Amino acid sequence: MTEFTPIASLMGGMMIGLSATLLMLWEGRVAGISGIAGRLLPPYRDGAFLSRFGFVVGLIAAPVAIAVATGEAVQQTVSSNVPLMIAAGLLVGFGSVWGNGCTSGHGVCGLSRLSARSIVATCVFMATAFATVFLVRHMIGS
Repeated sequence: MTEFTPIASLMGGMMIGLSATLLMLWEGRVAGISGIAGRLLPPYRDGAFLSRFGFVVGLIAAPVAIAVATGEAVQQTVSSNVPLMIAAGLLVGFGSVWGNGCTSGHGVCGLSRLSARSIVATCVFMATAFATVFLVRHMIGS
């Protein structure tokens, strides 16, 4: 069961919003993680490789920085079922490409810009997540 952590969740949400706003202000780009990570691979169409690389390095370095600052490792609550994780990753990747963006791009940046496409995409993401949690926790068992 996932613990209710409103303060940590609020702080994390504020930092995500701030980082998305800063990226939009400085680079004029939407902070979609799947797009940023996907454009790290060739062909390179613009000169933004270093900023994308820095963004992804920051994502990877953040839990390390928290662990160093607090002295405690960041706890992960992901499944240890490797085939399930591979299937889930492939489905997320397929959905991100098919939906022209991921939860961060549509959910954080698209919703704040009142993009109709992002509102639809986020509703689909959320409905799928609700159905998946119900199916896994109540029908299949975890």
